[in-house]
Amino acid sequence: MTTTARAPSLKTVLIASGVILTLAMGVRHGLGFWMQPISQANGWTRETFSLAMAMQNLMWGLFGPFAGMAADRFGTMRVVIVGAVSYMLGLVWMAVVTQPTLFIVGTGVFVGLGLACTAFGAISGIIGRTAAPEQRSWAFGMSSAAGSFGQFMMMPVEQHLIDALGWQNAFYLLAALLVLAMIPMAFYLREPAVAHGAGPRQSIREAAGEALANRSFLYLMAGYFVCGFQVVFIAVHLPAYLKDQGLMNPNIGVTALALIGLFNIFGSYYAGKLGGRLPKRYLLSSIYISRAVVIGLFLLAPLSSWSVYVFAAAMGLIWLSTVPLTNGIIAGIFGVKHLSMLAGMVFFSHQLGSFLGVWLGGYLYARQGNYDTVWAITIALGVMAALINLPINERTLVRAELKAA
Repeated sequence: MTTTARAPSLKTVLIASGVILTLAMGVRHGLGFWMQPISQANGWTRETFSLAMAMQNLMWGLFGPFAGMAADRFGTMRVVIVGAVSYMLGLVWMAVVTQPTLFIVGTGVFVGLGLACTAFGAISGIIGRTAAPEQRSWAFGMSSAAGSFGQFMMMPVEQHLIDALGWQNAFYLLAALLVLAMIPMAFYLREPAVAHGAGPRQSIREAAGEALANRSFLYLMAGYFVCGFQVVFIAVHLPAYLKDQGLMNPNIGVTALALIGLFNIFGSYYAGKLGGRLPKRYLLSSIYISRAVVIGLFLLAPLSSWSVYVFAAAMGLIWLSTVPLTNGIIAGIFGVKHLSMLAGMVFFSHQLGSFLGVWLGGYLYARQGNYDTVWAITIALGVMAALINLPINERTLVRAELKAA
């Protein structure tokens, strides 16, 4: 990065980041389709694949703050390029490695790093810095909608590739697509280095310490933990759950995950739009309690393909709609200079929840033969998250140096 680089327009940032998020989130949401073919080919139980997905989510969270620091310091473009290459290597690794421990560790490191560098945490900083304050919540909603569009678009594509080419060749094709599409888009996300010099003169350590000492930031982290637990458990285990319940047609699971992505395009967009008008903490609380209600009704209703589709549509409206609201609160309280890093820190909590949700699903299924306990936990956590988001203080933090001025 140089000081002569010209700042991209918000339109350019949203289009380029939208393509990157579409692929990053779309491929990631479809990985559950590989659970059964990989397990059968290698003679594994579901727990092995579930642990690999859990490790991937954990590494995504662990790498997230560092990817955010790098994006804030060196620019989003370079971080995305590193992420695209790592993501590609991760998919190839999943296609060729048959030793369980190596599969779990390699999937976690390569795909986890790839997602940390190409998904919401690393991308959020340039969006927050490019958008005007009154547009930030809307812009975050647009980027979240792009991730949802990826889920809608990629679900049937990934299932079709597995059916038509075999699960290994499907990985190879997706790996090539990620690199060929993401790297050109990354060059549209170049920022002038001078843009990072604006705002309070805080070091990375000072910014992180300030956030971790802020009660509202900790509340956001706790709520995001629940978000991760719920969405990743459903994304990975729903297709297998439906087959266990007698809905053997794989297209039902594919359609359900695609509907989640389709309806969350609208859910994310309008969450971002409403976040510019209403208190974001109340919107977050409403989302979490709505998830608990929707999951409970789904489990109580007679199971059919149509009940699955209704559940998927309802969950889609509240799926990634937490992202623009959470990032909007962080930007509103702390500013945008270290936004990618702070978003990555909160997202680390999200990924701890993701790790627990996907792993616990496989672990308890292997021991109990069903998902009943994990479904109950998702409902209880939804209620807890709804309550813990209510006392968040969204007011901009007034720092001591500014008070003195």
